[in-house]
Amino acid sequence: MPALVLLGAQWGDEGKGKATDLLGGSVDYVVRYQGGNNAGHTVVVGDQKYALHLLPSGILSPGCTPVIGNGVVVDPSVLLSELSGLNERGVDTSKLLISGNAHIITPYNVTVDKVTERFLGKRKIGTTGRGIGPTYADKINRVGIRVQDLYDESILTQKVEAALDVKNQMLTKLYNRRAIATGQVVEELLGYAEKLRPYVADTVLVLNQALEDDKVVLFEGGQGTLLDIDHGTYPFVTSSNPTAGGACTGAGVGPTKISRVIGILKAYTTRVGAGPFPTELFDEDGEALRRIGGERGVTTGRDRRCGWFDAVIARYATRVNGLTDFFLTKLDVLTGWEQIPVCVAYEIDGKRVEELPYSQSDFHHAKPIYETLPGWSEDITKAKSFDDLPKNAQNYVKALEEMSGAPISAIGVGPGRDETIEVNSFL
Repeated sequence: MPALVLLGAQWGDEGKGKATDLLGGSVDYVVRYQGGNNAGHTVVVGDQKYALHLLPSGILSPGCTPVIGNGVVVDPSVLLSELSGLNERGVDTSKLLISGNAHIITPYNVTVDKVTERFLGKRKIGTTGRGIGPTYADKINRVGIRVQDLYDESILTQKVEAALDVKNQMLTKLYNRRAIATGQVVEELLGYAEKLRPYVADTVLVLNQALEDDKVVLFEGGQGTLLDIDHGTYPFVTSSNPTAGGACTGAGVGPTKISRVIGILKAYTTRVGAGPFPTELFDEDGEALRRIGGERGVTTGRDRRCGWFDAVIARYATRVNGLTDFFLTKLDVLTGWEQIPVCVAYEIDGKRVEELPYSQSDFHHAKPIYETLPGWSEDITKAKSFDDLPKNAQNYVKALEEMSGAPISAIGVGPGRDETIEVNSFL
């Protein structure tokens, strides 16, 4: 029963879509277990580029069943639009399964997200404004709307009414916004019910039966380790658990069934939104990484902040996720640098620190301590094996592997589906 978890080992945007798609042809199920349409994957198949926001990347692999698990928050409008766009391009989406226990992003969740972020002003956390956080808050506060509620109008109405009792007070009295009518929200949500019905299933049962039948299941996390609500750079984080433990709760599969945990690492580091970023570059190197790497958010369209590779956060990701392997992406972006700095530790209050500080204040004041590795100028996009890489590129990968604490089993040398070097098989 090979169950694999694939997740971001930095702040997200590491290229999880490429990695998931690479494995998609060899697995039976690909499961998205947390997050919403605030995370995006770019997958290149041949000369076709696909931007996926909510759907698991496995939807592009024939024979693979894509699953949206109970830990995901679903915007029905975005989901249906994404499905329609893929159908128009000839992609078969009929095998998609959606957990009936997944929570729905309602129109009032989006409204609350936008007005509260504006209200925070300089203290804003960089939310995408898509209602993700307020939906997870409703879930925890037990006033959320689940997919299954769309099929009982009476229950749906009661739940929307209860949620708006408090939210309308806040919107009108605190933010000077117009109250939202219960009937209008219910009518909109009911309009999605029949369109979603063919996909809704007891995904916990389906996935556990699949594992019992020796099917291969891949659990795909959105965002990244440092954006985890518990283990990330709080409060500049997402509202769910993209770390490996989130796969168990977000899909309903026990931890004893997980056989491998793969962390996706970019050959440098990026993040989107506010929050600490020790290796961030504000010079021409940072701009070059952004330009060459195409560092713009798939879902948000925001430019990503860019910096050199940070081995401290890579080691942290190995520890909190129990990583067994790394998939190193975008190595090709570093081609052309004569020297490549790598952050091996931090200086905090004059002291060398080699592990991620638990204190937020310390992390905000962390200064990177760099070791410089020789670069390469040769084109590596046609490399098919590790030995095809220039010697300095090989040494760079080996150094990152030693610093990060887990073997690098695959290397991305270009954006295409076939531009990957497989060092060790994941299956």
